[in-house]
Amino acid sequence: FPKTNNKRSNGGSYQRLIKYKALLFGSIGTIVETSEIQRKAFNEAFKKNNLNWIWTKKIYKNLLNKSGGKDRILNYALKKKINVDPGKIRELKTRIFNNYLKMNKLKPRPGVKEIIKYCKKKRIKLGLVSSTTKNNIDSILFCLKHKINIKDFDFIGNSKLVKNSKPFPDIYKLALKKLKLKANECIAIEDSQESLNSAKKANIKCLLFPGKFHNSKKFNGAYKIIQKIKKNIIEK
Repeated sequence: FPKTNNKRSNGGSYQRLIKYKALLFGSIGTIVETSEIQRKAFNEAFKKNNLNWIWTKKIYKNLLNKSGGKDRILNYALKKKINVDPGKIRELKTRIFNNYLKMNKLKPRPGVKEIIKYCKKKRIKLGLVSSTTKNNIDSILFCLKHKINIKDFDFIGNSKLVKNSKPFPDIYKLALKKLKLKANECIAIEDSQESLNSAKKANIKCLLFPGKFHNSKKFNGAYKIIQKIKKNIIEK
């Protein structure tokens, strides 16, 4: 470390340095755009629970300031002064969301497929450092199985592996332990401020790759804000 890739240019040679030993996708939203699908799944779950709630795009964008569907439901119910079982509604939403993914094929976000291929070629480790449910992760990887191989990842996280979900750094610290790497040997990609905070608290440099529902926000602490993943993010 650092790794090199020698090429010739103008009769001479130069070295392209590979700066990191691991690329960490921090959320399923960094791999595939799912915000609109999830919003509709929440609304369907509300309807099935006889709740007259409709989360518009505007409302949902504001709710995404906080991680965790269960907490979003609970906080929304408190504002409405209604008693609900947020866990039950969240579980139904997750089933609706996962059923959709199993029946539909989605495309990876721009550059995701290419950077995974590049990392495998250069022997750079890959992580999916998510603290969402295992069911969500399994469904995402299932609907992308023709584009992305689950075996490409050296670490895949989920909510059951840590006590505290994001924005706490627990899942990132676990990833570092499992990958046997130091924080400065990795670079993370996140799609929201709260998830970015998780990476930063673990002292991992983080790129912000905002989804459609996050684009209007300002992101504090991001190393860079990108609209497409390119291989130069892991090159010096």
